[in-house]
Amino acid sequence: MKHFLAAAFVLLAPSLALAAAPAPLGPNGGKFGDWKAATYGNGSAKICYAFTNAQISKPNWKSRGKVMLTVTNRSGSHDEVSISAGYTYPKNAKVTLAVGTKSFDFYTQAGTAFTASGKDAVAAFAAGNSAAATGPGPKDHPVTDQFSLTGFSSAYKAIGTACP
Repeated sequence: MKHFLAAAFVLLAPSLALAAAPAPLGPNGGKFGDWKAATYGNGSAKICYAFTNAQISKPNWKSRGKVMLTVTNRSGSHDEVSISAGYTYPKNAKVTLAVGTKSFDFYTQAGTAFTASGKDAVAAFAAGNSAAATGPGPKDHPVTDQFSLTGFSSAYKAIGTACP
């Protein structure tokens, strides 16, 4: 159920964004190194998220949307880690995210990948410098996206404080 809710939020997020803007957390418009932290909603419906865009994507094609690594906290659920690919994954695609020597498996739904190992991934992010996601792209050609983890710990602390 938790993953269904996370998937539903990711799919509905663009329409929710039209209703109200997310509020940045902390100084500098919510910017923490290469990460940003923000919150959306109020009370029990409040959602807090830390995110960063891919620094390097290979291959990098012009029609691809934004590629983003996100950690989401909300009432009753923390450490939801997802990757927005910027394209629709092939059916039943598997994605792997590597942080140093640790590797995390992700399952996909449309253009988003999710892991059931969010708590362990967050711990790796806090100890790492970068993360690399690898998965199939259109026509099953491999796609690799690299993310900086600079500023992750501070952004994560901000969302933990806002959504305890």
